[in-house]
Amino acid sequence: MARELHQKVTTHQMDKRKKGSSMELRLMLVGSSGHSQFLLTNAILGREEFSKDVISISDSRKYFGELAGRRMAVVNGPNLYEKDISQVKRKVELRRSKCLCIPGPHAFLVAFDMDKVSPDDMRTPKLMMRRFGRHCLRHCIVLLAFEGNMEEAVLEDRVKKTDWHLRELIEKFGGRFHVFSKNWRDRSRDRKLLQKLELMVASFGGGHFSSRTFEKAEAKVRKEEKRLRKQRAAENEKAWTNMGTNMGTNMGKQYISDELYPQPDAYTTNEEIRAKAEMDNGWLRKSLVRGLGTGLVVGTVMGALVGSIEGPGGMVLYGIIGGAVGGSAGGTAQVAIKHIEDRVAPTARLNFNSIFINRFFAAPRQ
Repeated sequence: MARELHQKVTTHQMDKRKKGSSMELRLMLVGSSGHSQFLLTNAILGREEFSKDVISISDSRKYFGELAGRRMAVVNGPNLYEKDISQVKRKVELRRSKCLCIPGPHAFLVAFDMDKVSPDDMRTPKLMMRRFGRHCLRHCIVLLAFEGNMEEAVLEDRVKKTDWHLRELIEKFGGRFHVFSKNWRDRSRDRKLLQKLELMVASFGGGHFSSRTFEKAEAKVRKEEKRLRKQRAAENEKAWTNMGTNMGTNMGKQYISDELYPQPDAYTTNEEIRAKAEMDNGWLRKSLVRGLGTGLVVGTVMGALVGSIEGPGGMVLYGIIGGAVGGSAGGTAQVAIKHIEDRVAPTARLNFNSIFINRFFAAPRQ
């Protein structure tokens, strides 16, 4: 029965691809530690977005590409066990990764190095349920990175006969797994991975995973899109009105009105608005404000404790200093982390999101 369903699904999906199916699969890539999820990104996209020495990133990113002819949107975030980012930053990036994957991922791909699965990795399923929702494991496939040129049947047999840590880990994810080469140029297993993805998605009626936080992320992105469109429309209206006024003649105004006046989205496309709203919206800004407030409170308390040695006056003075330092740290931690990331990961090839993100957020170089 399962084999018949698999054949029907794969045949149907292959027919759709031949007809040029435009349906995009959204994939959330998750790594426990190390560079496995970044190697997997390269393997899915068929290009090198991350070099082999990248073992961590401190922000969330979205890439577009194709896997065996099927359009893919691939979202990466910090590793689950990443220790070099603050709790505030971790929370913000978790929210951002959800915003980048709205209305929800069709699949979570959980990446491990085939030869480096440890007992600590057994905590991964619980950690994922805590961060994405208790039903997310149903939508997961374990991806195991390997080095070499072994046959697929040999690799899968090796996985089934390997140490109990790996076997038990795979069982926690419903027994679904796939092996992929660390060499992204090896495309021999692409179609097999796509078939596994489509079969799993078909088992849920072709739908995607969702939860209350993904629904909240979608609502916040939509709200931000609406705000940005309204803001940009007002800016365009003002700019063109001023241009018409400066020309100083009715003929000039008429010429602008009839020939040059822009359509609502002429200079800001829907894709550009969406990209900006996914990367920055009220939900994400709220997390940063809370981080600033936490830093302020903790800094004030610690400063007051240190100042207590000097007496009441010292408590007040050091409390003020501590609050200022703590608040500043909470507000600037994101910038510091970004500079740390630049030393960890090389500059990635510009993708659709990064082009527009740079346009709106990048500070001018000195």
